[in-house]
Amino acid sequence: MAADLITMDDLTNEEIEALLNDAEKLLPVAKGDVYLPLLQGKLLGNMFFEPSTRTRMSFETAMKRLGGNVVNLGALASSSVTKGETLFDTMKMVDGYCDVAVLRHPRQGAAQYAADACEIAIMNGGDGAGHHPTQTMLDLFTIRQAHGRLDLNVVMVGDLRYGRTVHSLSHALSRFGAHLTFIAPASLSMPEEIIEDLESCGASITVSEDLLSNLPTADVIYMTRIQKERFPDEDEYLKVAGIYKLSRSNLKDVKESMIIMHPLPRIDEIHPNVDNTPHARYFDQAFNGVVARMALLCRVFGVSVPEEVGE
Repeated sequence: MAADLITMDDLTNEEIEALLNDAEKLLPVAKGDVYLPLLQGKLLGNMFFEPSTRTRMSFETAMKRLGGNVVNLGALASSSVTKGETLFDTMKMVDGYCDVAVLRHPRQGAAQYAADACEIAIMNGGDGAGHHPTQTMLDLFTIRQAHGRLDLNVVMVGDLRYGRTVHSLSHALSRFGAHLTFIAPASLSMPEEIIEDLESCGASITVSEDLLSNLPTADVIYMTRIQKERFPDEDEYLKVAGIYKLSRSNLKDVKESMIIMHPLPRIDEIHPNVDNTPHARYFDQAFNGVVARMALLCRVFGVSVPEEVGE
């Protein structure tokens, strides 16, 4: 069985490209046009200690489309967490019930901690402000689907300090030669240690607070929500809430091929009038969570995706 997926460092560039190719092949399965029970008899544990819609549902959809099954932790209020059970003990229990587990937890480093406790493979579904590698895989798939390559000018906007999606994605894109533009207020800028790490690996980076001036040269605009739940002080949140907003009127001078992405949920950072433009890809992006996670689940179990997935 394949190893854990805690950060994107757990995958080589060759493995990433192979996973993206597998995801492409699995598109008809994700859409329900083809039934391909590659994971029949396998059981996934969805361990979500933090709210989730897309990650939890897309993992469940991916597993079931491939013939496997899923058990969910469910509401924390009805679990033994309310009795004081430790994460270690909870994950040791899951280790005996499931063949693989996805963990989302508010504490950074929780996924690695769980992986150390378990014999089964652990996939990081988001650990606080740390990493979100399975989101990165669907993001890379969405970008490659639109542009055919990854060495692009990618502009990341909003909460870059606490945003685990941009932390993981920036590392992955830099490995494929992308130029990264980080746009955030000073209080939410990309952590200095991440920038230093990226630059030490040869990444090309621009840092700015101005979104509009960077729109014309962008191939990808990756908007993020200002995450109220990550702020220790609500007053600090209110200072930056709504600072970046993208609407249809801002798109007059952008490249025709430019795409707008968002890990969702959005609040007000992308106006609904952007939704029906050819640039909007965030709902396609959410769907792509199914194919990307299908490919990852097949990897975990060492199952090969057929070259031709029949209609």
